[in-house]
Amino acid sequence: MKNIVSIKHLTRVFDVSKPWLNRVIERLPKRMLTAVSDVSFDIPERTTYALVGESGSGKSTIGKMVVGLLRPSEGHVEIDGVDLVTEKDPAVIDRIRTDIQMIFQDPFASLNPRWRVRDIITEPVAARGGNTDGLAERLLEQVGLAAEDASKYPHQFSGGQRQRLCVARALASEPKLIVCDEPTSALDVSVQAQVLNLMSDLKDEHGLTYLFISHDLTVVRHMADTIGVLYLGRLVEEAAPDDLYTHPGHPYTAMLIDAAPRLDAFGREVEPPEGEIPDPTDPPSGCAFHPRCPLASDICKSERPQLKSFGAGRVACHHAGQIELKSVA
Repeated sequence: MKNIVSIKHLTRVFDVSKPWLNRVIERLPKRMLTAVSDVSFDIPERTTYALVGESGSGKSTIGKMVVGLLRPSEGHVEIDGVDLVTEKDPAVIDRIRTDIQMIFQDPFASLNPRWRVRDIITEPVAARGGNTDGLAERLLEQVGLAAEDASKYPHQFSGGQRQRLCVARALASEPKLIVCDEPTSALDVSVQAQVLNLMSDLKDEHGLTYLFISHDLTVVRHMADTIGVLYLGRLVEEAAPDDLYTHPGHPYTAMLIDAAPRLDAFGREVEPPEGEIPDPTDPPSGCAFHPRCPLASDICKSERPQLKSFGAGRVACHHAGQIELKSVA
């Protein structure tokens, strides 16, 4: 199967230092934050790849680099074989950009409150001189809204309806790849299910590829073909959903699964994840997870584990597969 996205050794570093004069007066060094560190994975066409992890793990940073909103500090992102950072042909760049869309976390903040829905949806097509006659009305009906809604403003819709507007806008340019940055986290559970079912149906209907970013393992389990687990900017595990949930190779993955809510375990006591993500400007030596890991040994504190094969997936852990789930799979 052809890979529509190929990410190789992707790294992004941010300068979070105080202003130059403050550093001179206070005699402070520069502070660099590594949000993403040496991440590599591929997304085959017509599949869904989910990135999960706690806040601050680098999920959204990767999403923004994939769509070109951020430039990598190191590494490459290839979309359909083209690296938008190094490509020089304007026609090729324009073609690839047309194939990419993004759905943001907050549906209200990502919609222009002064524009009518018709203009919001058709903007990606109108910007390239395409035909927009009846486009908004067709897409609104496709995402479960009424054609008459095209004349309304975003504030006249509920949160779930606004996210459907964002989906309609993403579909307007007939993309191949849609990056979904926590598209349901601002919605209640019942509306989440509606939006996720809609996205799943549209994926099959249009042959879409999704990079689905979420902190909720229960959401991605039923959406993803492959799940990548991020911790402190590094990919620590990658596997198919069923394999990941039944036989997690990394202790951090097991911790996330144990902490996830379960419909069939009402009243069970759940231990919250231990500790917090370390300061990314001063990460721990060796494996970044070792201060929170129940299996940590001396090698974990001194040597950073590399991704290696584990079952049908990959895991970066010196003690891969040695932890057991506390919850029943």
